[in-house]
Order: sequence, then structure tokens, then C-alpha cells
Amino acid sequence: MKKFEEVQMNENNEKWEKAIHREEKLYNPTFGAKTMRTDFDRDYTRTLNCNAYKRLKHKTQVFFAPKNDHICTRIEHVNLVESISHTIANYLGLNLELTKAIAIAHDIGHSPFGHQGERILSTISEREYKEKFWHAKNGLHFVEDLELLKDYSGVKRNLNLTYAVRDGIISHSGEPDKYGLKPRNEAIDLKNFTKSGMYNPYTWEGCVVKIADNISYMGRDIEDAIQMNLLTEKDVAKFDKLIENIRISNSNIINYLVVDLCENSSIETGLRFSDEALDTMYKIRAFNNENIYKHDKIKPTIRYFTVLINELFYALRNEFDGKNTIKNLKKMKRYYPTLAEEFTAWLSNYAITEDRDCKAYDNKLVYNLESLDDYNRAIVDYMSGMTDIYIVKIYNELINY
Repeated sequence: MKKFEEVQMNENNEKWEKAIHREEKLYNPTFGAKTMRTDFDRDYTRTLNCNAYKRLKHKTQVFFAPKNDHICTRIEHVNLVESISHTIANYLGLNLELTKAIAIAHDIGHSPFGHQGERILSTISEREYKEKFWHAKNGLHFVEDLELLKDYSGVKRNLNLTYAVRDGIISHSGEPDKYGLKPRNEAIDLKNFTKSGMYNPYTWEGCVVKIADNISYMGRDIEDAIQMNLLTEKDVAKFDKLIENIRISNSNIINYLVVDLCENSSIETGLRFSDEALDTMYKIRAFNNENIYKHDKIKPTIRYFTVLINELFYALRNEFDGKNTIKNLKKMKRYYPTLAEEFTAWLSNYAITEDRDCKAYDNKLVYNLESLDDYNRAIVDYMSGMTDIYIVKIYNELINY
């Protein structure tokens, strides 16, 4: 018997009914009485087919707009987390379908420009409507309220994922420590999360994804920094001297940490690393922070992102006029045709507008467009879903004549 098999999320787990709970009953195919897929498998494919997942291929992981096709983007990171999570969950005896469903969806709320874009959007949201923005919270917002799929009749509906997957998205942020990671017992209202990493995941599978997220990026960021010439041979030599037990290689780092985690974890102690491996993680993270994330080459892009996101926010914010907002946005087409038309169309998905074909929708209405706070939220939500390429295109429309 595998070490964690008795706590696998299945029908025998006392958390099962809550874990598979959806806010609404999920429709079945019209051509059969029931689907061949499990609840978590359906969550996986629903995420795989939604637009927010597709856009991850054009979102920054660390380096913005690299010309080298082999530099990591957000979607590669997500796929790497899925792979690492699968290895760990399979070895320990956990539910593989739940693990992969959480893994593929965990970064679905990431903004353009990576964590820098996330911080800029949070500054705007805290200033305008007193709410913090972080990607895990935004991921939950997207899968609960914003992402739409057509049902078998062609009507647009919310994703309506299970509680266990939605919980895995909002709770995936945070770093491992020496005390080990265990799931919480309470099935809390996920809206209770008011800051990143506030609660542990509800399932062991969610805990695995949280750990895998930490394992996945450190070595990959180093390999990218070498390809981008941010790290010199002297920097590599410094790493080799600092980390004596692993050579610089993403696969080496992943293998070392995954094996150590699986060997040192138990139901009693939780998912944990040995002291040596945890110390190695801390050293690699500190090395990356000092030599990559704070590198002078990164700083101009941060200033660029700040100007770009704020200017786009103000361009849309200035059109607010209660009941006349949509009319104002349509007048905007004279100067900014793409921005005005696409933002207006986007709003019609989530608010009552004259352009909304009500027969084509059966989803939540998210915004009251007569409320300035709601309108500001809509702008932040809209921008957070953009790819790097798209938001730059829209910004260029603002500044060009």
C-alpha cells in the first residue's frame, strides 16, 4: 500500500461529498444519460477548453516577450507543475485526476507581465475599490464568475468546477517550511481568503500541487537567465559553490527535491522535505532573487508595465458615466476602435447591456455598470485576463494616431 493511499480523495474519504460539490448541477451530454468522465476529469477538460487557459501561452513567467522560443512562459510552467504533481501523487497514492485538475487550473488567474503585473493591478484595485489583487484569488474569480463555456445547446455557462479544484486554486500560493504541509479539516467559504496563502488546501492533492509549484520554477528560471545572458560564468560558479549537492539543471533540481519530498513525507508529519533539501531550496531561491529577479535588466520593464497598465486603466475609467457608460465606450471607437469594441463586448458577457443576447447566456451577472466600484473591478478583471502581446497592442492603440 502506498503511503498516502488511505487519505486519497475518493468515495471512502469523509471529505468526498464536499470535495465534488458544485455550486450548480452540471449538465450531462444530450446524446447519453451520463458522461464517461469523473467529476475531477470533467474539471480538467473544462479548464483545458476555456479561454483563460489558452491565453497562458502568451503570458510572462519571468522574462517579458523573449524572442527565444525556448524561454519559459506561463503555460509551460503550468504543464511542469502538472507533471511534477503527477509524479508525487502517483508515488504517494493520491487521486491523480484531482491532482491534475488543480495543477492545470492553479495559475489561470495570472495577469499579463507575471508577478510584476500582479503587483501593479493590486495597487490599482486597492486604490480604487479597497481590495487586494493576487493571482490565486483572481483564479478563483475567473473559474467561478468569468470564464464561460457553451453547453450542448450552445448557451454560455460558468465553468462550475468542484469545491476541491476551486479550493486548490485559491490555496496554492505560499512556500514550504520545516513543519510540513497538511490539509485543513474545514470546508470553509473560499471567499474567506483575504490574503495569499491564508489557509492550507482542503485536500492532500491540493497540498501536492502547492509543493510542486514551488519545486517547478527555481531551476527553470536559472536556465532561462543563462540563455538570456543575465547570468555569467562567474554567477554559475557562485551557484555551484553555494549549492554543492546539485549541478545547475532544472531536471536535476526537480528530481532531487521530488525524491526527497516523497521519502520524508508521511500522513503524520505532512508533506515535508529533509532539513538539507529545505535549506537547498532556500539557498536557490535567495540566489535567484538576488541574481535574476532584482537584475538591472528587469527594472526598465517594470517601469514600462506600470505606465502601460495605468494608462489603459485610466483610458477606460474616464468613460464611466453611470447609465451612459456603454454609450461613451461606443463613442470611444473613433479613437480606440479595438479597445472600445472589445471591452464593450466583454462587458456584455457579465452585465445587462443593450448588446447582450440574453438567450445566449445562463451565467452569473457580475457587474452593475451604474456602480463605479463595479466598473473599476470590471476594468481590472478585463486587464488581468489579457496576454502580454494583447495588452501591448491595446496600449499602442492608445498612443498612436
